[in-house]
Amino acid sequence: MNDMNQDMTSVIEAQMTAIGQRARAASRIVGCAETQAKDAALLAIAEALEAAETTLLTENRLDMEAGRAAGLEPALLDRLEITPKGVKAMAQGLREIAAQTDPVGEITDLKYRPSGIQVGRMRVPLGVIGVIYESRPNVTA
Repeated sequence: MNDMNQDMTSVIEAQMTAIGQRARAASRIVGCAETQAKDAALLAIAEALEAAETTLLTENRLDMEAGRAAGLEPALLDRLEITPKGVKAMAQGLREIAAQTDPVGEITDLKYRPSGIQVGRMRVPLGVIGVIYESRPNVTA
């Protein structure tokens, strides 16, 4: 790996660490939030995505130009590209999540033990899961 790639890797690593730390801190707040607040946040993010569509597409064009100049393979450029349809799909995906029933607090498999105590499973927020993948992220948009 050349020096430029090492520097870029270090920068990306630092950015991802910072994002993860902020996400973990936010998860403690969101984990205790009422369903209505979580749904409102998801809907606000969807609105913000759509409102920022022009900026997102403009910045993505710059990313695409830089990718072409760097000689990225067409498949990688395809993964990098954001289209108006992609922005709409991301916003719609957030709206669909907001429309789902919130499972947090749901109790299942409740049983009474001979001692009289109740034992069951309660759905609780998991926290933060970081996923990095490069294979067709535009499919999940």
